[in-house]
Parts: sequence; C-alpha cells; structure tokens
Amino acid sequence: MSKKFKTVKNFYDRGLWSKKRVHDAVVKSWITKEEYMEITGEEYAEEV
Repeated sequence: MSKKFKTVKNFYDRGLWSKKRVHDAVVKSWITKEEYMEITGEEYAEEV
C-alpha cells in the first residue's frame, strides 16, 4: 500500500476529491493504478 493511499481514499470517500484529483495522485506517484481502481471502482485510464 502506498504511503498516501489512506489519505487519498479518505479525501475521495468524503467527497473532497474528484476522480480527476485521484487520477492526478497516480500521475504524481502518490498511489498506484491498482489503488486508483480500489478507490474509485473504475479502471485507471491514462487520459481523463
């Protein structure tokens, strides 16, 4: 699990972050593509 996974998931679950913001967390290597799917329930796509 990435160091920032819990933070990103918490922000998304509370409605503070959009899917775009979670996508950006993957781009910045805060979380992995697999963690993106776990958080959003959708497959990670390179383009949003």
